[in-house]
Amino acid sequence: MVNRPGPAATHDPAKTQKSNAIAQPLMEVRFLDTTTVKTLVPIQCGGPIMVMPFTDLSLATRAANLASTRAGVTSMLLAVYDENRQGFIATVNQTFAATQSPWFGYMAQDAFAGRAWLALAVRAMQTKKAGLLGFNDGKWQGQLASFGLAERTWIKSVYGGDFFHGAYGSHYADTELTLIAREQGRYVYEPNSVLVEVDWDKESATVSATDRALFKSRAAAGFGGRVQNPQLLQLFG
Repeated sequence: MVNRPGPAATHDPAKTQKSNAIAQPLMEVRFLDTTTVKTLVPIQCGGPIMVMPFTDLSLATRAANLASTRAGVTSMLLAVYDENRQGFIATVNQTFAATQSPWFGYMAQDAFAGRAWLALAVRAMQTKKAGLLGFNDGKWQGQLASFGLAERTWIKSVYGGDFFHGAYGSHYADTELTLIAREQGRYVYEPNSVLVEVDWDKESATVSATDRALFKSRAAAGFGGRVQNPQLLQLFG
């Protein structure tokens, strides 16, 4: 695999944990809606930008406050209210297009962040020259980036502009993206970078039948020829 120069070095995660009660969070948090995002182009950050689409302000506020105090690296969190219910995927793609940063990631309103979660993620990506990182979400053991962080240069090379494949509504877009990164040898999992989905009804929840059918159809064609490894194509079938 060809070595690629990564973005500038980040803070030492261990050092960022000192005096949390006194120091200001390194992560800036902005609450926006999908209409406002369009008017602020470009939203810039020298470190990673995370987007958190939300429909429940109380959940989003709690998740954002914890994530910002524990990020451990200069960064930005955009909590974007999906007022028109356009869906998670569309909101991520819209926000990605409106931003400029070395890395861009996605999380949900029910995320629980561990200490130095983002600093550890960036360090792992730089060390491994990764295109996509999967956080420790407490469910997939690194097989899938249900919450993830991508190198912007790499992600632009996948679909030519969008972060996720735009045909998905709420599910399976992260699955497809993970498989593409794994096919290319550009995926990394950092178990110490904790970003857990706290959904008490997750095990009984259903996924979109439309998204599932789309995923199977695209998998049969190797996601536009991007994935050839039969073992990868069968992982989430």
